[in-house]
Amino acid sequence: MNAPEKLSAKDYASSQEVRWCPGCGDYAILKAVTQTLAKIGARPEKTVFISGIGCASRFPYYLETYGFHTIHGRAPAVATGVKLVNPELDVWVVTGDGDGLSIGGNHLLHTLRRNVDVNVLLFNNEIYGLTKGQFSPTSRVGTRSPSSPAGSIDEPVSAGLFALGAGARFIARGIDTDKVGLGDVLEAAQAYRGAAFVEIFQNCIVYNENVFAAFTDKSVAADAQVRVEHGQPLIFGKDRDKGLHFNAGSLTLEVIDAKARPDDVLVHDRTNPVIAQLLLAMQPPQMPVALGVIRQVAGTSYDSAFVASHVTQLARTKSITDVLRQTNTWRVE
Repeated sequence: MNAPEKLSAKDYASSQEVRWCPGCGDYAILKAVTQTLAKIGARPEKTVFISGIGCASRFPYYLETYGFHTIHGRAPAVATGVKLVNPELDVWVVTGDGDGLSIGGNHLLHTLRRNVDVNVLLFNNEIYGLTKGQFSPTSRVGTRSPSSPAGSIDEPVSAGLFALGAGARFIARGIDTDKVGLGDVLEAAQAYRGAAFVEIFQNCIVYNENVFAAFTDKSVAADAQVRVEHGQPLIFGKDRDKGLHFNAGSLTLEVIDAKARPDDVLVHDRTNPVIAQLLLAMQPPQMPVALGVIRQVAGTSYDSAFVASHVTQLARTKSITDVLRQTNTWRVE
């Protein structure tokens, strides 16, 4: 059999006209996804994108793969069903901070807890974009919106800490316009066997523009971001002179002079849940934002365990018509 033809990023783009607001971060994410699919050699007939409701949920229309545009918050549940029915498929879930962490929070939690082998891409723009700018579960206190004209009083959810609390074994972060960094994270997520959770900081140019500028703007990025790499010291800064140090007394991370105290810089261990929690909790301006693969540990995926335990029951013994027409009866004495 001949080797499958190598595809380019353009081969994964559908003929549908892409419709997002001009300047929306979703364009950059779509480009990163198609480039990643081409890089890993994904087969369109073996790839499925499943979305819920929201701006990000238009993704399945724009990709030349299989896809389902489902209902609000239920994409993880549908994706679980798809993966269990056909474990050979490469399943991606596209959701937003509202779709995934509000109405869909319960479904997302159990998908991560069960370690279903799907890649969850959560686009976080800290606002409801499709329904015209209401505050979302990740919106910051004081966010002014049509549903909070005086400023939101809700304490926001941290998507990363939510995933960690749910038992996620793979947690990563990327930025919509960071072509290289986001691509690396997507590739790592696809290679992971289990539930891979990727939070993508995405700019909503209409309803929440520049909400992440404190760490994404080019003028501050070097000093406001730390790129984590397993087994490497957590060093950052324009001059690579800042490092993260674990203070054993207070059980916190602090920024130190990496050149003066190189031996005190913490080395990233993506298998350590304590390090993951501390990195995910960091916020500017006091601390840099952690990007890259923050948490990764091996674990049995739910779908592989399901198939192993149902191997004798999965063979088809009846036609679909027979199953639909069968009835159950009881004799009441």
